Amino acid sequence: MASLQRRSLVKAASVAPLASAFGAAAFANRIPGDPWIQAQAIIDRLSRPLSFRRQDFDVTAFGARTCSLVKVQAFISHDDQGLIDTQAPDSFDCYEAFAKSMAACSKAGGGRVVIPSGNWFCAGPIVLLSNVHLHLMAGARIYFSNQPADYARYGDFDCGTNGKLMRTRWQGNDCLNFASMIYAFCQDNIALTGEDWTSVLDGQGGVPFEDGGPCWWTWKGRNKTVNPVSQSKTPGYRAGEPSGATFNPDNPESLAALAPDLSEAERALIQGHDERWRTDEQFLPALSEAGVTISQRVFGLGHYLRPSMIHLIGCTNVLLEGYQVTNTPFWQHHPVHCRNIVIRNVHANSLGPNNDGFDPEACDQVLIEQCTFDTGDDCIAIKAGKDLDTQYGPSQNIVIQHCTMQSGHGAVTLGSEMAGGIQNVYAQHLRLQNIHWETNPLNTAIRIKTNMNRGGWLRNFHLRHISIPNGVQTSPSFYASLPGSPIHSRTVATAAGAIITFDCDYSPLNDNVRTRPPQVSQVHVSNVTVGNVTKEGKTASCHQAVVMLGPVASDYNGSAPVPSVMPVSDVTITDCDFGAPANAAQPFYLYNVAGLTLRNVSVGGKVYNATLAAPA
Repeated sequence: MASLQRRSLVKAASVAPLASAFGAAAFANRIPGDPWIQAQAIIDRLSRPLSFRRQDFDVTAFGARTCSLVKVQAFISHDDQGLIDTQAPDSFDCYEAFAKSMAACSKAGGGRVVIPSGNWFCAGPIVLLSNVHLHLMAGARIYFSNQPADYARYGDFDCGTNGKLMRTRWQGNDCLNFASMIYAFCQDNIALTGEDWTSVLDGQGGVPFEDGGPCWWTWKGRNKTVNPVSQSKTPGYRAGEPSGATFNPDNPESLAALAPDLSEAERALIQGHDERWRTDEQFLPALSEAGVTISQRVFGLGHYLRPSMIHLIGCTNVLLEGYQVTNTPFWQHHPVHCRNIVIRNVHANSLGPNNDGFDPEACDQVLIEQCTFDTGDDCIAIKAGKDLDTQYGPSQNIVIQHCTMQSGHGAVTLGSEMAGGIQNVYAQHLRLQNIHWETNPLNTAIRIKTNMNRGGWLRNFHLRHISIPNGVQTSPSFYASLPGSPIHSRTVATAAGAIITFDCDYSPLNDNVRTRPPQVSQVHVSNVTVGNVTKEGKTASCHQAVVMLGPVASDYNGSAPVPSVMPVSDVTITDCDFGAPANAAQPFYLYNVAGLTLRNVSVGGKVYNATLAAPA
């Protein structure tokens, strides 16, 4: 593994120049002023088009051939199955032809790689390269293989029985894992585009590995949401089956060998009091907390961490435009430590577990516009690392505008992985249409989630002109608190039911290490209009208008002295109409909040002009 570690470090070093650029941008954005002037400067900067050499490389010239289709019984969401198209048996694998066309285009100095109309099967990742524009014509649909082994064949790092893996980041932590279907590492001036939404990238996340068996989505494991309206099941999951949330005997019994410098107390804190830390989804964060290098964080075959569909790391000057992505194994788009990235007119349309639409992590200068999100998790979730993996710094200077949201957990979400900090986020002119409100409603509109493990800070978050004609989920979904918490379990609806949700005690039972109090401040919301819907004879817009759960100090489990646990502060809500909450008796819930200022805010027909606060 010596060569693996050396190559990993070389690649990590190649990203370093971006870090200094991020720091300069952060300093520049401390200058006070009208936040929307700052937002417009980001829009103007990112509206300049990328430039590519004018030569097309048709993938058919490199041997690519279309495939025929057959029907297969598959999951199409958490809860539903149907007959959908998949590639016929023995279909031609276009992986090599796609790779050759990308390489030829790159060698020529760049240009456009074109995938014509038709159905194409690809059993491996498409790796984007600098100065190359990958374009799907109208009617082009790529069916990516649904077999995990196909994403452990072509990676940069030979990890033996775990496969040939890629450097990735999974829920805020770095690791070597399965390749994503679309992948890029440290590339500049790249584009992925489609002619229209008939240009489709299909991850086949709900198609069984074998007839009647599990699929990518099964690897989520047991669903733990309390009182869900939809998404109550994990597709194909049966108790005890392998998943990211199931005990994996391949993970070691102790961190002692991997992290010999840990004290016994540190090791005990990270591992916790049971073997839950040996599930893959807990083992990776444990490796981060223990300071284990990425060369030793090896997953892939024998493990159950699903890859993001489109995963870009350390890239600059990126355009994503004009296509549809569907049936993704995990998050739909996950750029990490990227600068100058635009996603425009993309249909993020995937309803499986953890199918977030667009999750920029530790990115700087991002424009998200004219996209439509219909997702199995958060529509947009801005992130910034987890545990000790904060080397890429904050997410910052992000504009979201003119987008439409349908189903999802949160429409605009910050967190939960935000250890590196989030600042300067601007969202405007959004339509949270929520057309599936009867069966698969949008859980909450504006969502902030962190906890004593994630830590980090959030500041300068501005939202305006948000339309929510069909409200959000009108029944509560509660969270489970830790033993001894002043917040009783299943009493606070942070999981779903509010228009605005601040959840600073997000899923605390999932984290053994809780030593980093988060700081949330400077959040300003204006001109939000929410409509009512009638379900089972009851008319409402939400369960509660605002749920604001600040950090819970009793969660801290580190050494003395206990650090300061700051309340949520400097939050304003102005000129809003939140419709009629179902919980008319308690439209607001606040805990550990120093100041929530309401100006001309209508809730259930009553207008509020007041400053609210609540102690811890």
